[in-house]
Amino acid sequence: MAREYRLGVMRKAVNVLVTAGLKRGIPIAGSTGWLLTTRGRRSGADRTTPVNVVEAAGDRWLVSPYGRVGWVHNLRADATARLWRGDTRQTWEVEEADAATAGPVLRAYVRKLPVTAPFFDAKPGDPAEAFAAEADRHPVFRLARSRT
Repeated sequence: MAREYRLGVMRKAVNVLVTAGLKRGIPIAGSTGWLLTTRGRRSGADRTTPVNVVEAAGDRWLVSPYGRVGWVHNLRADATARLWRGDTRQTWEVEEADAATAGPVLRAYVRKLPVTAPFFDAKPGDPAEAFAAEADRHPVFRLARSRT
């Protein structure tokens, strides 16, 4: 059974450090880190969180390895993703992937970032169909159209 994500003290501290590095344009070694800013679905205020962008099937994707977290709900309400790292800024319209499309992307994500593997029932060596079966628990968004 996959672990359930909880934003505890340690994860908050890691996010603060990762965010500080990304603001300066320094991603963690081996990561594909960006800061994602979305519009809060209820407050309308900007919300920023560190994310990883994975390339698969010729596209770039945002994956939520920890489930239906705040930024997922925000993107579902307003499909505009603002990605930034240091001085680099990008604005994208996103499209949520269906399970069949998400399966190979989720597999690629877990292979690229194995630290997220405990949050999936499927294992890195499993076929894409195993990941597609849990796509409802790990939303995937394609960076569809650049607006920058």
